[in-house]
Amino acid sequence: MPLIESKRDVDTLSMTFVAEFDADVERVWQLWEDPRQLERWWGPPTYPATFDSHDFVVGGRSAYHMTGPDGELFRGWWTVDAIDAPHRIEFTDGFADENGEPADFAEPSHGVVTLEEVAGKTRMTVVSTFANAESLEQMLQMGMEEGMREAIGQIDAILASQPVI
Repeated sequence: MPLIESKRDVDTLSMTFVAEFDADVERVWQLWEDPRQLERWWGPPTYPATFDSHDFVVGGRSAYHMTGPDGELFRGWWTVDAIDAPHRIEFTDGFADENGEPADFAEPSHGVVTLEEVAGKTRMTVVSTFANAESLEQMLQMGMEEGMREAIGQIDAILASQPVI
């Protein structure tokens, strides 16, 4: 499994996931840039994601939904805050209502993804920072930590397949 570290830090209101892949940085970058590849891993296996839109530019917005085992849809959105291709992405991530508009039942989080070459592999670090302790606890109760572990666990199979360019 590519995940080498997962930790939560209540002092910094963050969750961090570190994974390493047998692929170069540019190939791993495609997993974020291409919505068809992104949706193959963004949700855990029992909650697959579908990206309805993915405007992968600074200021761009993405809309997605995850489909639960019983068919229920859980909607989300991103706003891309910064891109330094192919090494860094920053985005705001939140829940959406049935119309794709930001939902008010949870505060958005801030995500920072870094990709770096380490000993011939690509190390991907994903840090999610939350607005307050209650938001962090809410995401933990919703299963975000386990869900991200499962989601990241799907990446090796995607990398082994032919890249979509």
